[in-house]
Amino acid sequence: MSVFKNLFKQTFIYGLATVLPRALAIFLVPLYVIVLGKEQYGIYASLMAFLILGNVLLSYGMETAFFRFINKDESKKSIVQSTALTSLTISTLLFLGISMLVREPLANFLEFKVEYIVYGLWILALDALVVLPFVWFRANEQPMRYAVIKIFNVVINLGFNLFFFLVLPDWAAASPDSFWSSIYSEENNVAYVFIANLIASGITLLVLLPLYLKIGFGFNQKIWKQMLKYAFPVLIAGVAFSINEAFDKILLKYLLPSDIAEAEVGVYAACYKLGVFMTLFATAFRLGVEPFFFNHAKSENARQTYATITKYFTICGSIILLIVIVYIDIFKQILIPESEFWEALVIVPIILLANLCLGIYHNLSVWYKVTDKTKFGAYISVIGALITIALNLALIPIISYKGSAIATLAAYGTMMVLSYLIGQKRYPIPYNLKKIGSYLLLSVGLSGLSLYVFDGDLLIGTALLLVFLLLIFFSERHEIKRILRR
Repeated sequence: MSVFKNLFKQTFIYGLATVLPRALAIFLVPLYVIVLGKEQYGIYASLMAFLILGNVLLSYGMETAFFRFINKDESKKSIVQSTALTSLTISTLLFLGISMLVREPLANFLEFKVEYIVYGLWILALDALVVLPFVWFRANEQPMRYAVIKIFNVVINLGFNLFFFLVLPDWAAASPDSFWSSIYSEENNVAYVFIANLIASGITLLVLLPLYLKIGFGFNQKIWKQMLKYAFPVLIAGVAFSINEAFDKILLKYLLPSDIAEAEVGVYAACYKLGVFMTLFATAFRLGVEPFFFNHAKSENARQTYATITKYFTICGSIILLIVIVYIDIFKQILIPESEFWEALVIVPIILLANLCLGIYHNLSVWYKVTDKTKFGAYISVIGALITIALNLALIPIISYKGSAIATLAAYGTMMVLSYLIGQKRYPIPYNLKKIGSYLLLSVGLSGLSLYVFDGDLLIGTALLLVFLLLIFFSERHEIKRILRR
């Protein structure tokens, strides 16, 4: 099997593990929009933004360090695995114990109910404890087990959400003096979102506990220090990425007037979900391509292979961008059935393009990962985070969530350009900039025509999409045939 076919197989399975769970989770968005309303949905979105940052801090770059060190020296593979598992387990338990002691001051500082903070802390800890088992599946090329457990997690989460919002209210109403009535509170619906997440995370950890025994606990201080040294820039980059991804919801919560902040976060976060199609594609691709980059770093045609992969990633991302814009009126009816949320639809094209830039950046980042120059990833990510923070601070008081969307695009676009420019000096890769740029600009241009010139007309938009697909087919048909024949 050629490297491209193997990459496609891995990406498809990891994509299934990523897309299907998130697709199931997206099924919950219309339910949340209807049941929670703008304010409670805003509470949910802002707390989840903190959890994104917490997940990065609790894994502190060990995921990428794990990949690198088990590929460095086969004889030390076992001790690398057990050292990483021991490190993450101890640090997570310490975090949970200390944070629970200060939960009330923390809740007051962050302006959330103590109850929500407790749920969040437990979710963070449980999710951190399954990081290494999931990485182990990826490193040992067991994508099906990875996929099944990931999907199982979301099915449990989905099931409990449906129970809390569709079944429990009826049971409580039918038996006012029953146990079900005592645990149901219509005014505090958002709590059930966190409880369902917590239950799913706990069950997932139980399923993965046998892998703890397989990997085993052990500790090599020398290897641990080397892994931390490698992981630290990855941690900085991860923190910066979490700022780029989630800090806009946090800043909206604290920079806008308190009487409208949660509602503004709610409509922004709901419409942001329409960018999920690009996010799902980019995430699935990254999960499949990251081990591939390391495994083929020493191949004779590695650089040309990386260039080809990036071109086809851009093609697929450009198609997704145009599809979502052309059919945005359909998607909004499905995912956001409450019209009070539609005021924020203006941010969707910006977020889609921003996420495409981020995906291209991940492909371009191969140069610093395979050369152990991860510090450059940290530098670039920090620059992106600074842009995110600065533009949000400047624009939110003026144009609210529109400023957050613009900041996201500016940050990811800058990171993409910087990674290319620095990478070409330190690890030149023959990217076909003419084709990559042409496909990207044409997709953006046709999206603009469909949305703004033809006012979202479905027939004209579909025609523009078909024109774009035909242009790609005729331009790439010979290379696609060569790849498939390998």
